[in-house]
Amino acid sequence: MAAMAGLALAPSWCRGEPGDFVYGRPGALLPAGSTRLNFYCMGSGSPTVVFDAGYSDWSPAWAKVQPEVARWTRACSYDRAGSGFSDPGVNPRTSARIADELHAALRNGGIPGPYILVGHAYGGDNIRTFAQRHRAQTAGLVLVDADATDLEPRSLQEADHKGHLGIPVFFRACRDALIAGRSLEVSAPAGEPPQRCDLAFFRGLPEATWSQELNEKVAELTRSKAPIYDALASEMEEVPGDEAYLQKHERPLGSRPIRVLSSGHHGGGPAGGADSPQGRQFQEEVAKAQGQWLRLSTDSKQVFARKSSEYIQLDEPEIVVRAIREVYEAVRR
Repeated sequence: MAAMAGLALAPSWCRGEPGDFVYGRPGALLPAGSTRLNFYCMGSGSPTVVFDAGYSDWSPAWAKVQPEVARWTRACSYDRAGSGFSDPGVNPRTSARIADELHAALRNGGIPGPYILVGHAYGGDNIRTFAQRHRAQTAGLVLVDADATDLEPRSLQEADHKGHLGIPVFFRACRDALIAGRSLEVSAPAGEPPQRCDLAFFRGLPEATWSQELNEKVAELTRSKAPIYDALASEMEEVPGDEAYLQKHERPLGSRPIRVLSSGHHGGGPAGGADSPQGRQFQEEVAKAQGQWLRLSTDSKQVFARKSSEYIQLDEPEIVVRAIREVYEAVRR
């Protein structure tokens, strides 16, 4: 019955609306095993483009890209379990579980594949995992400054994992503070000054490229929804295992088109930033690791968005739209 309810909503939740506040209220909650995932679909046509956001992000991350893609095909963004308007999910929050939940929700929502999968940062791990576990339902990939830690030198991997150790502790402290009604300013990872829990999302709130109304709704969710923090803590704890899964299972995808977008400002680098000697070396290593995805397909290309932060989809959305269009046209051919 739940699946039928999601399908019954399809005519309205697929239309979209002007402005970005479409992401400020629930779309369609589609059954995905033990949880329900919130979807926003716009446009019509095939193949459907499916977006997965980065760590501590959800559907609004695609506010500048999804409506443009919906001009020429169906485009669906979603909130991972626990985030945005989705229901909480079962732990641990591995990329394999996330990929399987996404696959189930698409099937139960009557959204046919194969899909062009678009993943930003941490979302790249999830769509790469989806492509391996559900290869027949994968038409192509667009990796938007996606995490490539599993392909980086061992020293960078170890530094990355060490830097992540305090993040689950921070988000669980945020959850506890929210439930107890205490201040949402808690101790930050790595002995840094206390941080505001409700601002530690996307690239910091408010987001300059969003409307005031959307910013207010996103902030409201971060101040009221404890499962967001549970999901984030578990997702981060599982990242090393997710990377090990990809190292073991990732195989070439034949002629499925792949576009790799690199910013040169990927997150998680040395304290000096991308302009320091250490920062430049880090960014070069990240771009080199991302470039290894070109080996997964006979139709692959790496594009550099040098004017963007890690959030290419917000800073230079036209680059992301163009890459999706290239993959779309290749799939249609």
